[in-house]
Amino acid sequence: MRVAALPLMLAGILSCVPALAEVHEVKMLNRGAAGSMVYEPDYLRIAPGDTVKFIATQSGHNAASVPGLLPAGAQAFKGKINQEIEQTFNVPGLYGIQCIPHLAMGMVMLIQVGAPAAEAPEVPAALPRRAVDRFNTLLQREAAK
Repeated sequence: MRVAALPLMLAGILSCVPALAEVHEVKMLNRGAAGSMVYEPDYLRIAPGDTVKFIATQSGHNAASVPGLLPAGAQAFKGKINQEIEQTFNVPGLYGIQCIPHLAMGMVMLIQVGAPAAEAPEVPAALPRRAVDRFNTLLQREAAK
């Protein structure tokens, strides 16, 4: 009797497993299609629970969240220089990502988790000018889609 119930129990357990989250890859580059010191892609739309793998394609880069450009309740993160980092994004909203050594050169990207907010977020004015300009360009480009 126990052996006969095993397939039924296994089917029940498997039906409770949530859909598998996706893993998205982002390259950290000295030069890419959009210029120098870039993430490729520089904008991602992902589902809550998805993971982003930041790949240290070229040396001298990292990926870290931008203080002031995170959804409420989201955890900040900071990868080490020259090391791949995987970050799972569970809280819906817009995340600003920076390469700390190259922030002043505008090496930033955006990750939209879930549906976009009705209004565009405010980019922190304390960031270096190139970073602010790049964030605003990304926001304008995505709003036009």
